[in-house]
Amino acid sequence: MIRSKLAAQMHTLRNEARQDFEGVLRDVSKMGWTAVQIDGLHGNPAKDIAAILKETGLKVAGMHVGLERMKNDLPAVLEEADLFDTRDFICHSLPDGLQTPEGYVSVKKDLLAVAAKVKGTKYRAGYHNHDFEFHTRIGDQFALEYLLDDPAIYAEIDTYWVLKGGQDPLGFISNYANRMPILHLKDMTSDGREYFAEIGTGLINFAPILQWGLDHGVEWFAVEQDYCPGSPLDSLALSLDNLLKLEKQLKA
Repeated sequence: MIRSKLAAQMHTLRNEARQDFEGVLRDVSKMGWTAVQIDGLHGNPAKDIAAILKETGLKVAGMHVGLERMKNDLPAVLEEADLFDTRDFICHSLPDGLQTPEGYVSVKKDLLAVAAKVKGTKYRAGYHNHDFEFHTRIGDQFALEYLLDDPAIYAEIDTYWVLKGGQDPLGFISNYANRMPILHLKDMTSDGREYFAEIGTGLINFAPILQWGLDHGVEWFAVEQDYCPGSPLDSLALSLDNLLKLEKQLKA
């Protein structure tokens, strides 16, 4: 049940993918992942990556793209989405210059304009958070709440960054029931460093988060680890194993 909804975020494997994207995809498939989330193609033609995905049987749980590309290269983004058979393209981050009240107003305007262009189609435009959106308020809202208060912009909440921002991951994601097709799973070390950790080895209790997702419209749980202590493939294997062990705690 859970395995079919788990995706490896390719940012975890960015260094390996720059060297051999196709080989990395084969490794991920052999490891037992059902899907990947695309985070750049590292110079590879989209059609070539799509062919490897078809060969391995890996599905695509959305694509991370930059805001400028969403705004200025949307037809090409949607063409890639078609090649990868995914509906979702998500703004992955913001440059420092936009992390201000005025910047967030501008970003929201741009995201809504992009969402309007795909309204009524199969495509969904989303936003992925970090902790910096909790450092700024727009009125009585965190900047992240402000960006996501229009349902035209789909949420892609990251559990680690919510905790890093001082909020409870389960409590915060509960605000986005049935409008978050992809949820990012990322753990935090329990040693006081508040660093990135393999799922199930840190502070976050993922069983209730997974259950909430199953009950409230999450289609994919994307696992990302920004930095790994050793091989990112080993880290993803441990995260996958620990997530599958949680399955017995979940209700269908």
